[in-house]
Amino acid sequence: MGRADPCAAGRARPIAAAAGGATAWGVVSMREHGVEYVEREVVRTPGLGTQFTAYEADRYPDLTYAAENAVKAVVNIEVVQEVEMRRSYDPFLEFFGIPQGGGGRPDIRERRGGGSGVVISEDGYIVTNNHVVDQATKLRVKLNDGRVFDARTVGTDPATDVALIKIEAADLPTLPFGSSDALRLGEWVLAIGSPFDLQSTITAGIVSAKGRAIPDEFSIESFIQTDAAVNPGNSGGALVNTHGELVGINTLIKSQTGSYIGYSFAIPESIVRKVVVDLKEYGVVQRALLGVRYRFIDQQFLDEEGEALGIDALGGVYVASVEEGGAASEAGVRKGDVIAAIDGVKIDAPSTLQEQIAKHRPNDRVKLSVKRGASVKQIEVVLRNKAGKTELLAKEDTDVAETLGGRFAEAGAALCRELEIRGGVQVTSVRQGGLLARARVRKGFVITHINDRPVRTLQELQRLTGKVGSIDGVYPDGRAASYVLVE
Repeated sequence: MGRADPCAAGRARPIAAAAGGATAWGVVSMREHGVEYVEREVVRTPGLGTQFTAYEADRYPDLTYAAENAVKAVVNIEVVQEVEMRRSYDPFLEFFGIPQGGGGRPDIRERRGGGSGVVISEDGYIVTNNHVVDQATKLRVKLNDGRVFDARTVGTDPATDVALIKIEAADLPTLPFGSSDALRLGEWVLAIGSPFDLQSTITAGIVSAKGRAIPDEFSIESFIQTDAAVNPGNSGGALVNTHGELVGINTLIKSQTGSYIGYSFAIPESIVRKVVVDLKEYGVVQRALLGVRYRFIDQQFLDEEGEALGIDALGGVYVASVEEGGAASEAGVRKGDVIAAIDGVKIDAPSTLQEQIAKHRPNDRVKLSVKRGASVKQIEVVLRNKAGKTELLAKEDTDVAETLGGRFAEAGAALCRELEIRGGVQVTSVRQGGLLARARVRKGFVITHINDRPVRTLQELQRLTGKVGSIDGVYPDGRAASYVLVE
């Protein structure tokens, strides 16, 4: 009992395969000095529970094609920043005549960071996030095949957090653009990048939401939300569909710990593609403006203002004001109108209108479906630039609001009365590296003039272009201040 059968030599026996695999058969021969196995290929088939239907491979997503091809075009970016470290003054050392060294000169130290990028042309153009390369003094790009190149910044757009960099190379593997508009909820996507410096890491998930707004993050808010694992170092990496096409640039996560907890967000391809083309062709993003201030019509809007305004249906945006001389005003859009669709795209989320406008340049035409009372009008609008004109901007026509480096809000009526000013724009935060930070302008400062031109509203600030030579205003305590900026 339990004894081996001596006659088993040469008899075919089953050899246990891995879980979920088919049984592998081999020839087992008993010899004097051991056992010889002749291996056969193992064909994997899933183990089925009693309630399972037959497994049909062609009915389930296969991500291997997208992963194996797209990963070749995703790179690791090493960022070096030179940071001034000023030595602290110690009066105790000075009292005893002990030299403190440096004569008050700052020490220059290197700070290193990194992220990911996507090769979009064979001659070395790479798209990534602005926050990956911002203030970098040196960029190094490591390709998937291990080669390393120095890179230069072609252009950046802080508003969308998109940047374009370039390496000198040829015949590089590239990732083609897909369509973020065609993405469907629940569709499989892959996130590819270098989290925690682990280059060429691939994770999978589904599209959890589209047109997602992230308050207080970026000016353009229409993110693709996925549950693909994204961590520090993934920024600037690729979000690809099952065809291996680029549908987004992974940008941020929402987390209390700084690491992935189930929510990640990517800039949609529709915005990335337009920004990249602008940076490459013009050196500056050609941002089109509709020239309206609006509020999305959700249940809160209906509860608060619906009855008074005669609006009883969800969806669309309510036009709260129209900028005089702007694109919408010239086309005949009025305060109180409800914009229900743009170019046939129904406005069913707060970010939809903004995302659709962001795809266009000044002088492009869009068609708005506008509800006015009981009627619906089709209004064609010629979009304009921030200066209120239809011409494309030159690289020299810098965006003053972005150059200042901060966030802004209109000074309220009460604050204006208290400070005895006719209007202004208050600084709500200061970004490191911007003009405000360099001029040591503090949070709370109310800007009233830039280059001796009045700035009373956010719209007036956003329409300014050119170099900033002077900033005038007043702090909340009533102290007036003027800043002259010298190159």
